Amino acid sequence: MKLLVTGGMGFIGSNLIRMILSKHTDHVINVDKLGLGSNLTNLKGFEKEEKYKFIKGNTTDFELVSKLVKVVDAIVNVAAETHVDRSIADPLPFLHSNAIGTFNILEAIRRFNDDAKLVQVSSDEVYGDMLNGSAQETDFLNPSSPYSASKAAADSFCSAYHRTYGLNIVTTRCTNNFGPYQFPEKFIPKAIIRAIKDLKIPIYGSGKNVRDWIYVLDHCEALDLVLRKGRSGEIYNISSGNELKNTYVIEKMLQIMSKPKDLITFVEDRPGHDQRDSLNSSKLRRELGWNPRYDFKDALRLTVKWYLENERWWLPVDEKTLHQTPWKIK
Repeated sequence: MKLLVTGGMGFIGSNLIRMILSKHTDHVINVDKLGLGSNLTNLKGFEKEEKYKFIKGNTTDFELVSKLVKVVDAIVNVAAETHVDRSIADPLPFLHSNAIGTFNILEAIRRFNDDAKLVQVSSDEVYGDMLNGSAQETDFLNPSSPYSASKAAADSFCSAYHRTYGLNIVTTRCTNNFGPYQFPEKFIPKAIIRAIKDLKIPIYGSGKNVRDWIYVLDHCEALDLVLRKGRSGEIYNISSGNELKNTYVIEKMLQIMSKPKDLITFVEDRPGHDQRDSLNSSKLRRELGWNPRYDFKDALRLTVKWYLENERWWLPVDEKTLHQTPWKIK
């Protein structure tokens, strides 16, 4: 298979490419604009691989997207602006990258390669707050932030293009990821790095917000499975069942690092902050046989270990990236 991965220099994309190149004979083209969450060192050394090619480019560039879509068998669209806080401060880049970028991929497939399969990588946040129960794939979309609204828009275009044009499109919606190569502005890596520096670790509001945490390699295995076996037109939720309060996650991390709990500080909550995100992933487990392999505490230890051992990777981050309330930064 010849595969196009968009956003492959980012956190999930780079982990996915590593997995695919190690497990399969696929040839992978990686297109990435090298924006905020991307890092060339995430795939350092892979430029020598015959099965791998990197192209710097943006999914908002229709001419480039069309050129690449023409020559592949499948596309995994991981490229996205994902930082919810930044979407509150400046929503427009999220509309461009997440909605227009996905639209360009769909149009390129429709016009130039309608045999290609698209895996649209989305988010549990499109469902909005789940105060009771867990979101199913057929549930109404109720995004709470500009970020999740842009992802919901992209998902809707995917559904429409499948129904109207018969394109082979599968959408996945995953819970919160963590693991190696995650941009330091995100909750867990920011907490680890601030703890290393003995800085206060900010938690929004009361810290009772609940997220279902999944180790990135479990997510990548699910994406690989959906790519090869997922049925056209279907949506698959991906979740591990680790529904935990934010305070619990940070306390466990501090325990692993032998750091005191008094590093925790509670800061002003961000606007539109979901109280609880929760997914029912029984469809993926039942139909494709996927199950997460990593225990949360073991995966958290692996993640802490990675950031401790890879200081050179995260050391260049600036104060803005580690800011306590980045949604306030213009």
